[in-house]
Amino acid sequence: MTTIHPGQLTLAQLRTLHATPTPLTLDPAAYVGIRASAALVHQAAEGGAAVYGVNTGFGKLANQRIAKPDLETLQLNLLRSHAVGVGEPMSEPVVRLVLLMKAASLARGYSGIRELVIDRLFAFYNLGITPVIPCQGSVGASGDLAPLAHLCLPLIGEGEVFYGGARMPAATALQHAKLESIRLGAKEGLALINGTQVSTALAIDALFATERLFEAAVISGAVTLDAARGSDGPFDPRIHAVRGQLGQMACAAAYRALTAGSAIRQSHLVGDDRVQDPYCLRCQPQVMGACLDQMRYATDILMREANAVTDNPLVFADTDTLLSGGNFHAEPVALVADALAVVIAEIGAITERRIAMLVDTVVSRLPAFLTPEAGLNSGFMIVHVTAAALASENKSLAHPASVDSLPTSANQEDHVSMATFAARRLQPMLRNTEYIVAIELLAAAQGIEFLRPLQSSQALEGILQLVRSVSPAMMVDRSLAPDMEQVRALITQGRIGLAGAAAIHELTALRLG
Repeated sequence: MTTIHPGQLTLAQLRTLHATPTPLTLDPAAYVGIRASAALVHQAAEGGAAVYGVNTGFGKLANQRIAKPDLETLQLNLLRSHAVGVGEPMSEPVVRLVLLMKAASLARGYSGIRELVIDRLFAFYNLGITPVIPCQGSVGASGDLAPLAHLCLPLIGEGEVFYGGARMPAATALQHAKLESIRLGAKEGLALINGTQVSTALAIDALFATERLFEAAVISGAVTLDAARGSDGPFDPRIHAVRGQLGQMACAAAYRALTAGSAIRQSHLVGDDRVQDPYCLRCQPQVMGACLDQMRYATDILMREANAVTDNPLVFADTDTLLSGGNFHAEPVALVADALAVVIAEIGAITERRIAMLVDTVVSRLPAFLTPEAGLNSGFMIVHVTAAALASENKSLAHPASVDSLPTSANQEDHVSMATFAARRLQPMLRNTEYIVAIELLAAAQGIEFLRPLQSSQALEGILQLVRSVSPAMMVDRSLAPDMEQVRALITQGRIGLAGAAAIHELTALRLG
């Protein structure tokens, strides 16, 4: 059982719950604030003054007063009318994050929502009732309205959910779970659908995958450095210390640790007439270090947002005040999702250049296209073409989503963040770059075959052994498509990082927390 303390979610906690859901319970101390804010909303609903979201319409219709007998219907209609998303369902791990963060945000006691509703969100998480949320339909302002409406429609027994491994009507799942549908009170529908939890969950889901990809790419770059018999001079700590960029220094240390003790490196310390390596080898700390800095920045912003209160209006029970603002605007999420998109594209871009370098015999001094009989065999020629195609796709996908805005709600909501798409588009970019890194691992492993019996470092020999466990060396042509799938699976499962991290503090230090 994991106790949730509203406003104190940690990255480590979200990482664990994202990977392996465990039962949640809410810190009992949170109920004091929840009850106080709900009481203030009830008081406002009973009073005569117009209060946005309590006894008025929404958005452009905020000037329309709603009669007391219709307040419950107002909230019901809000959920129904806003549940208009389209596209494939979001993944269940993402929806679990949304459930968790929505419940934790509401439980901070600034939303005026009853404990019954918050407890039911936790019950959905604990019972494995996962609402079906279509992936498209939010512009990331006024909250993730459509997706959050789909998240919460099952609370009233409508919409669809995944339950027990099957997709079914929410009413059926509630019956199986022996839960009754709930009736929403004043402001509760609005509190449920306002907020940035969907775009934040999508971005955090991508952040975890980017972290695994980043670590695998650092390792694959180190394998290529050895396969190409590159110099370790550019990784000297003095070079990086005088610049002072934290990510760069950390990455340089990781490359040094990964390649320490390589007999391949020792073999060309004398008699190698090359003066400098290509940028894709010697500038790895600078490029990957900058990416790491961006990932760390994104982590800080996303963890603030994961703990934030982002609905509207907000309820401050200590001063009997309801304040209308704009915390639902997801610009912080949009900007860091765009930063992550650039990070993912850059990891793929420099990795593709290393693959190109390996297959070019003039630069790598390895057999052309990494095959002993070039001409009769094409070797890694077209595998590189695949990597180039994927890197090119990423360039288009990396275009910032946050610079776009289409006004909605009759121009009441006239600047929006597009954060939900900004975060959602990271998944195809991740998939592209995972394949690129998988191709590099295959190519670098092939390159080292031509340097045997020399051994790489202990850490990198462990990586090579793992790659060879799913992909034998290719001395005559065969389709590498299955091998690419197998190595990509090692990356997405985090096994490349684990294999390379044995007793290497400098590598584990690159992780985000």
